[in-house]
This record gives sequence, C-alpha cells and structure tokens, in this order.
Amino acid sequence: MLVIGLMSGTSLDGIDAALVRFDGPPDSLDWRIEAFVSRPYDEARRARIHTAIRSGDAASLCRLNAELGDWLADAALAACEAAGLEPGDVDLVGSHGQTVWHEPPAAGRRGATLQLGCAATIAERTGIDVISDFRSRDVAAGGHGAPLVPWVDGLLFRVPGRSRILVNIGGMANLTRVGPRGAADAPLAFDTGPGNALIDAAVELATDGAETYDRDGARAASGRVRPAWLAELRTHPFFDESPPRSTGRETFGRPLVERLADRWAVTDDDWSDVVATLTALTVATIADAANRWALPLGADEVVVTGGGAHNPALLSGLAEAFAPLPVVTGRDAGIDVDAKEAVAFAALAWAHALGIPGNVPGVTGARGPRVLGSRTPGRPAGSPAPIGDGR
Repeated sequence: MLVIGLMSGTSLDGIDAALVRFDGPPDSLDWRIEAFVSRPYDEARRARIHTAIRSGDAASLCRLNAELGDWLADAALAACEAAGLEPGDVDLVGSHGQTVWHEPPAAGRRGATLQLGCAATIAERTGIDVISDFRSRDVAAGGHGAPLVPWVDGLLFRVPGRSRILVNIGGMANLTRVGPRGAADAPLAFDTGPGNALIDAAVELATDGAETYDRDGARAASGRVRPAWLAELRTHPFFDESPPRSTGRETFGRPLVERLADRWAVTDDDWSDVVATLTALTVATIADAANRWALPLGADEVVVTGGGAHNPALLSGLAEAFAPLPVVTGRDAGIDVDAKEAVAFAALAWAHALGIPGNVPGVTGARGPRVLGSRTPGRPAGSPAPIGDGR
C-alpha cells in the first residue's frame, strides 16, 4: 500500500509530506519512505494560523479550513512528483491537518480537539481517498486524542535487544518508551510540555518577527539561564500531572511568553537570557518526565526527532541531563528527524484501511482501542481534475 502522510505541526513552520510504502501484515511489516518533501509556510500563512489560534472567528476559521486543504493538497501532489508517481498510483492520504485548539479532558468534562484542513479539498485536488480527523475518535472515547504517534513508534521503531525513549520536539515535546522488537509491552507515552513553541515565540518577539526560531541554538548559547525564571516556569501545574496527559499552544504559546516578558520586565538586552531559560525549560521537563515515568521501565538510548533535533543547545542539554544514557538524533538511529510525524500519519491511515485500532488506551486514557480517522472518498474515476488549486 502506498500512503501519503501529511503533517502540519504546532511549530507552524510548514507542511511535511511523506510518501510511504507499506508491505506485509503488522507483525512482519516492511516499510520505506519513497519521497519526503517539506513546504515551509511564508509569513502570511503563519500569521493566518497564529490569528486563528489566538482569536479566530467563525468566518476566518471557515476560510482557513478551506485554504489549508489546498496547501495540504499541494504538499501531497509534490510528494507524488518527488517519487516519480502519479496520484492515481497512491492508495491513501493520511492528513493530520493543523491543530487550532486542543482541550484535554478534565474532571467532569470531556476533551475537545479541532484540526483544520478540509479533507474534501485534498480528495478533490488529488483524487485520492483521504483519512483525516484522527484525534476526534479517541477524544470521543474519553481520551486525550494525543499523543497518537506512540502506536506507530511501537509498530515501526522497535529494534532487537534495545529499549528506546523516543523524544519528538516540535512545538510541543512528547516521548515514547518502547521495548525491544518482539516484546509484548505496550508503549508508554505522553506530552512532556513545551518543545520549540515558547523558544520560537521569544525569538519572534525579540526580533519583531524578523526571525521565527533559534537557528542553531545561537541565541540560547549566547544567553544565560536565569535560575529564578526557570524555577517559576517549572511550577506550572502541567508538569506535575500524571499520564495520560497532553498539552498545546493554548497553554504553552506566545501569549504566555508575552505575559512573562511583562512580569520579568524584559529589555532588549534580556532576550537571549529568555531564550536560554526557555531552552533549559524544554530540556528539564523532558528529562524530569522521563526520570519519573519512562526510565524506571528501562532504556538503552534516547532518540531525538522533530525540529528540536536541529538545535545544538537542546541536544547538548539533553545529553547532559540523560548522561550516561546515550542521546542520539533520529538520523543516527535510522529515523528521519523531520519526516517521522508525517510517516506516523501515513501509518495511521494504513491502519484505518485495515481496520486496526491506532490509539494506545493506556497512553491517551481512552476507554479502549479505536480505529482512528474518517474517510473521504477521492474523486470518482473519469471525472475531470480541478484547474489550479481550486481557489
């Protein structure tokens, strides 16, 4: 089965598309990436999504949903072109879409989650059946709807004779602990807290939007961690929640950095210290969570993927925090650091097609295993393709 996985994550940096070939049953599955493309968001698109998350009204959310469908379709078609395939050669598209709001369940209240990116638009533009809205079924079953990658981690990234802690650092950070290949244990996984989101927001505020992330960790390296600031940040109640747990920009986003900057009376000369402190927060909360819940189960290595795998300040901090346990990037472990989440949603679409549940109830808190996603049929055979991007 050939499946395109589409991911637009909480970092809001763009859309990743992985065209993946799956062969065989789950217990002896072979898979490989046929093509991977990233399509960065320009500033106008990033601003549209930021606005929707912070203050979107019904009209703007409606329009953004349609436009995201076109942007996702463009990425899917680019993946086909990169692989030298026609869209008709592809069996499915698995689209995560763009999360614009996520509320975990709380005492006496079910959770709610909203991802935009019109599946019908993707199906119409590509002609391919689309599986989308993966999180809603788990939420409807009482779960957090996140993280969903752990089922895929257990399926694709176990290795013989070694247990792994897989850390993905996007806008938020999450970890999965998987046992060796062939082990019967279910993955343990949860969100650890902010990944790049607070760091990116600080860089944007420091540069009036001229820069959107801490390239090569340079700002963190030039600043110093302020112990009082870090101690305050670590008192956030999320960090003491026991799994299952999930979070998002609603909690750890730009508004939080703006409030902190006001309270700390941050000046132009202080922003590198802010970035260094927020980088230390990401490292500390990943390590603390691993020490509390994952490392007691045993681990032989820590594997880092996501945009954070390109940040030397984060990697060096994690190496120090986990020593003597080796910390490697996905690149060193045979996992594409940028493609992993797109591959995950290709795998979840593959699972949907086979009727295989894609959640891990012990991870999300759902009442039981569920087949995830909703299917939108592709364009009927023989019908004309839309002209342009449909706008």
